[in-house]
Amino acid sequence: MMRALSFMGAVALAALAVPAAAETFRVTIPADAPQARYDGRLILILSPRDTPEPRFQVAPGHDAPQVIGMNVSGVARGGTVTMTADLPGYPARTLAGVPAGDYHVQAVLHVYDRFRRGDGRTVLLPAARGAGQNWREEPGNIISAPQRIRFDPARPGQIDIALSRVLPPVAPPKDTTFIRHFKFKSPSLTRFWGRDTYITGHVLVPRDFDLHPEARFPLAIFHGHFPADFGGFRTTPPDADAPCVPNARFGEPCYNRIEQQEAYDFYRKWISPDFPRMLIVEIDHSNPFYDDSYAVNSANLGPYGDAITHEFLPALEAKFRGIGQGWARFLYGGSTGGWSAMAAQIFYPRAYNGAFIGCPDPVDFRHYMVTNIYEERNAYWREGPFGRVAKPAKRNYLGQVDYMAEDENRLEYVLGDKTRSGGQWDIWEAVFSPMGADGYPRPLVDKLSGSIDPEVARHWRDNYDLTHILARDWAKLAPDLAGKLHVYVGDMDNYYLNNAVYTLEQVLTRADPPYRGEVLYGDRAEHCWNGDAKLPNAVSRLRYNSMYVDKILERIRQTAPPGADLTSWRYR
Repeated sequence: MMRALSFMGAVALAALAVPAAAETFRVTIPADAPQARYDGRLILILSPRDTPEPRFQVAPGHDAPQVIGMNVSGVARGGTVTMTADLPGYPARTLAGVPAGDYHVQAVLHVYDRFRRGDGRTVLLPAARGAGQNWREEPGNIISAPQRIRFDPARPGQIDIALSRVLPPVAPPKDTTFIRHFKFKSPSLTRFWGRDTYITGHVLVPRDFDLHPEARFPLAIFHGHFPADFGGFRTTPPDADAPCVPNARFGEPCYNRIEQQEAYDFYRKWISPDFPRMLIVEIDHSNPFYDDSYAVNSANLGPYGDAITHEFLPALEAKFRGIGQGWARFLYGGSTGGWSAMAAQIFYPRAYNGAFIGCPDPVDFRHYMVTNIYEERNAYWREGPFGRVAKPAKRNYLGQVDYMAEDENRLEYVLGDKTRSGGQWDIWEAVFSPMGADGYPRPLVDKLSGSIDPEVARHWRDNYDLTHILARDWAKLAPDLAGKLHVYVGDMDNYYLNNAVYTLEQVLTRADPPYRGEVLYGDRAEHCWNGDAKLPNAVSRLRYNSMYVDKILERIRQTAPPGADLTSWRYR
């Protein structure tokens, strides 16, 4: 436990400092709201800036707006909810810590559904409704119009906020010549969640797909965050009149034009005579906890690993004429997608023939960013006999820190308790943790104090620590994994993800029999470097769908079984 004042203690002290008649916010649900009653998380944002809207400014860091949050239960349409000054907040721990001044304020009701799961438990969670579990934009959420106010935490009174707009449904993408869509109802996930549950594939088909019914194609699975459609593919040249959209991370004043050019260049490669004819799918497996499932079976999310590998992909290959055998399936992705690609290859070693793993989320929980969850007691602090030092969560290539681990977790705590924030630390806990007695994930890290539960840590190690699993099970896995694991990460990854790769590399290089893959590092490269040492990260990160093609073709040449179809899909 922490030696100094805990977050919970700080909240309690701040609450005591709030005047008895401190200013509050009264939030009203529209009288014509679609539902009769609402459960969910009510989020209030105050910002000194008017653009973008306050809801789009919410992020950890020194420039963060003030956010407070609370659960609501059974609030009727037309009803009101009072948000008091002692509610937990970020960056200030309560509204009592917000300086008096002029602010732009906005409220969002993140709506929860009642899930009656197959295990008999009932939980309240935000259903995936088409926006990738982004509470700022999820259809059905109710928002207020931004308004300018004068706020003073020491002044008695009440500020009225009217939720006024229900966010509309997201129109599903339409099929085109090259991009097709496949919505699949998963039997296993439907049983788990107690309601119809779907996985959607955005499938890039090869040139002249409809003119070659005899062809059967290899399949590449591009894992990543929620895809609204297949990305990075454009059949028309860049729009020369498009206003520039800068990217501060890469220092590019017109990054949108770079993206358009790369997407168009990939289209031209895709239709060229020598490019292999294949299928590429981006998968929407958003769920009540996050914008994707990490493609593994989970006590809290359900059997997504089995559903994707054993249900969804065979159905997709049947519809789009995939070869449908392990030697002709490949995985790649970056960050979350890098971890998913590696995990799928390890957990289903015969189902895939190679994973190209860019900047993966922690693949060794001795380096859970900068914390060893097995030996350290706290995820927020390094503690000594006379003091403590805060642990960072994000840096740039110079090592300059943007925010701390506690910052990110405190913000998640405000946005949703019980791992319902849709944030990064929460989804790790939802995927990797056992289920608690209340039907929600057991937390590894206490959001208030940062303390680590060692029992939960052991569950993570035995079931999801990919480096530990490889070391423990290599004798069994080696015949089916040799030559299939290829890992790429920058040595200045913003989220310290390179640290876990170092220990992974040690395990792989000592493996007997040899693993026959590769681990490469980008010098001073940030997140998400994926193996291209010749191009800047700003460009190479846009080339996942083409940069591993040569390696895929070589794997096919080396490993295709006798009699395999190596020609029908090579038409020009």
